[in-house]
Amino acid sequence: VQLQASGGGLVQPGDSLRLSCAASGRTFSPYTIAWFRQAPGKEREFVATVRGSSGHTYYSDSVKGRFTISRDNAKNTVYLQMNSLNTGDTATYYCAASRQIISSTLFLAESYHYWGQGTQVTVSS
Repeated sequence: VQLQASGGGLVQPGDSLRLSCAASGRTFSPYTIAWFRQAPGKEREFVATVRGSSGHTYYSDSVKGRFTISRDNAKNTVYLQMNSLNTGDTATYYCAASRQIISSTLFLAESYHYWGQGTQVTVSS
């Protein structure tokens, strides 16, 4: 499956952004889709994921309550709605997909086999 992330940009603290991850190449609905982010000099960090089979969602503690992941299987797209952005959210955001993944490894980058190219989110006043 090929993934294309988009929607990043430069915003001020407190603003909102919605990222999109468009998938192509294979049947989309069975895939678990996640968002990770990586800031300069830091390791890639799990943000959120949405299961393909159940639609269950999971979030990192740092974004819980501010970010919402959702999917539209008819459009082969996953969204990440980001509200109340702060400077700590500045990073390149990547979407990733995996066809089969066990729950205990949902948060690990190595569990995802397909990756998009990343979209830059900068939060600055």
